[in-house]
Amino acid sequence: MTNNFQNIDQLIQEKGFTKKSLIPILQAIQKEYNYLPEDVLRYVAEKTSITASDIIGVASFYSQFRLQPVGEHMVKVCVGTACHVKGAVQVYDAFRRELKLPEGVNTEESGKYTLEKVSCLGCCTLAPVVQIDNITYGHVATDQVGQIIADFESNKGNKNPKKARKADGSEIKGEIRIGLGSCCVASGSEEIRGEVESVVNESGLRVNLKHVGCVGMCHQVPLVEVVPNEGEPTLYAKVKPEDVKNIVESHFEAPGFFTKTKNKLLHLVEDIQTDRNWDGIERYEISMREKPVASFLGKQIPIATEYRGMINPLDINEYKKRGGFTALKKVIESMSPDEVIREVKDSGIRGRGGAGFPTGIKWELVKKQKNDTKYLICNGDEGDPGAFMDRMLLESYPYRVIEGILIAAFAAEISHGYLYIRAEYPLAVKRIREALKICKENNLLGENILGTDFGFELMIYEGAGAFVCGEESALMASIEGKRGFPRIRPPFPAESGLWGFPTLVNNTETFAQISYILREGSEKFSSIGVGKSTGTKVFALAGKVARGGLIEVPMGISIKQVIDEIGGGIANGRKFKAVQIGGPSGGCIPAEHADIPINYESLSEMGAMMGSGGLVVLDDTDCMVDIARYFLSFTQEESCGKCTFCRVGTKRMLDILDNITKGKGKQGDIEDLEKLAEWTKKGSLCGLGKTAPNPVLSTLKYFRDEYEAHINGVCPTGKCTELITYSVNDNCIGCTKCVQKCPVDAIPFTPHEKHSIDTELCIKCDSCRAACPVDAIDVK
Repeated sequence: MTNNFQNIDQLIQEKGFTKKSLIPILQAIQKEYNYLPEDVLRYVAEKTSITASDIIGVASFYSQFRLQPVGEHMVKVCVGTACHVKGAVQVYDAFRRELKLPEGVNTEESGKYTLEKVSCLGCCTLAPVVQIDNITYGHVATDQVGQIIADFESNKGNKNPKKARKADGSEIKGEIRIGLGSCCVASGSEEIRGEVESVVNESGLRVNLKHVGCVGMCHQVPLVEVVPNEGEPTLYAKVKPEDVKNIVESHFEAPGFFTKTKNKLLHLVEDIQTDRNWDGIERYEISMREKPVASFLGKQIPIATEYRGMINPLDINEYKKRGGFTALKKVIESMSPDEVIREVKDSGIRGRGGAGFPTGIKWELVKKQKNDTKYLICNGDEGDPGAFMDRMLLESYPYRVIEGILIAAFAAEISHGYLYIRAEYPLAVKRIREALKICKENNLLGENILGTDFGFELMIYEGAGAFVCGEESALMASIEGKRGFPRIRPPFPAESGLWGFPTLVNNTETFAQISYILREGSEKFSSIGVGKSTGTKVFALAGKVARGGLIEVPMGISIKQVIDEIGGGIANGRKFKAVQIGGPSGGCIPAEHADIPINYESLSEMGAMMGSGGLVVLDDTDCMVDIARYFLSFTQEESCGKCTFCRVGTKRMLDILDNITKGKGKQGDIEDLEKLAEWTKKGSLCGLGKTAPNPVLSTLKYFRDEYEAHINGVCPTGKCTELITYSVNDNCIGCTKCVQKCPVDAIPFTPHEKHSIDTELCIKCDSCRAACPVDAIDVK
């Protein structure tokens, strides 16, 4: 019993408690106690008009809430798509062994650590990713979990404070830009920032230090760009703290130095790398390649990501100097709402978060509603595992998103709005909250914006972790303080949405492109792309590709161009097999169809969809049956359970796929899968159920032979553990490296002799194959 309700009383009083404030109150309670104590929930029920059953119903619906005590520290293993294909399940199992957790138990007996799986941490290019409290580890291997726990123990509570550098701006010799997006931070950019500040302070250099948002080159983080007053900018990738001094000194000569060694780092040299590891766990390397970088950026057209890597996310004056808010000023001072809508319609822009409904038509529908109360919602929920576009846009371009929202609100004659953001994206929430405060101070929010009659209030609503809340009617139910159940449409949100009032719902990326259209003109935007798919699309490029990251490409570019020319091809010399596009709602497109253009119609014809823009590349080591099972397990778990076709159909399909991947498949299973998939699509209420079968249907269409092989007891790629056996071949040199890595002593210690594997003890964790230097481990 907690018996400490003073803070709860204060929360209830501050919120003016209603049903719509229930979720924020539960979030606050969990933040204080790390879970939702039963006595506190009962107290909330007693103090409010909400029944205990309703409170438990909401608390148990959203994955963010925990109803049982947890350990002092949370170990979160990302099992999103990019992490899954790179071995996240094995990493999770390795943590269970390290923490000695019995089956069905997720918290250590000592109460120190709690282990849990999470759908996505939004750092897909660092996969597999593990987060312990606020420290993120990337590229984690199964044999490194002990080192990670040890590193966390040595660093927890260490904030590493640095003295801020102050300068009056005189004799500035140039600028040093440091990327501080989530991927950069997870890879150690805060340490780089501290080291840069230290070097600059100690040497007395007069340079500007600028913190910039996402550059998009997430595969090369941490990034440091040096921009001298004279000469070309230089971009350094995968920087380590010990590299900083040489980087700074190679570009700037500190005052008082008679001589200085211009010790240039490996700079813009193709294919030169220095292999750097931190206690065996890759955290950063330093390298820079001229052609790959040029190729990565060359095919891209930044609109939503305009001025990436150059602009401080929260510097509103810099945003204004680069054209920020000129579109808003033009709209509210010289255009009518109808003229704005016409410009948006002429641009051809379609919603960037799902099926691609024309944005201008949606705005027009809301504008036509004769109601004094209307709402706008920016959907930044982004529940797709393997997608991080919304997170990057909100973190790095908050003013661009806000400006798009304000233009939409003016056009549709709306005065109140919400930014619905995943609570799992704390940096995005933090920066948007600060940006809203700054906008308010600059007369860009509130009443009489820029001295006009237009007024608009915008607030943040943090999602509590439910994939189904990406669907707009479920999202609105969440804001209303209910479980996120979708509802039958019509009526559509444009007519009856939030609390029954007309509501405009658009995705974050859609709003991020609006200011460009109004500033540059609809013709310029519509000239990019193909057919009915105009403009650009932001993708999260991840998986088995050499160069992953946030990319923005013109509609109509081919999948092959994205993978080969931007992504640098398949990593580790493997063969391209397929691309999974559109998240759990999308489908898998095989390599032989990689020449198709990326647009709404072509993807639909291939059995996939644009979705929010996750693009996960798969190679010849990936099992397509396992991929289908993975996505179906995700949608089945995330199904709200409201409609029978989705609830039962996804569960039955998952049961069949589980049996197939375990070698228990039988003749007729494939046909049953196809029938169940079609009925689930037809009978489900919302987009989650209607699109849940897409990964199954697309893999059946293009990789049916793999399903048939599994039913015959063979996994061609060796990914399904119950269908494979590990053995040692004649390449073995007796080096014992596999023995040292085996966590269950299944390989006897026989130095200088051919090793053997006890198949009864082997847990098929793949550590031995990863450790073997001579390819002596067979998997059949």
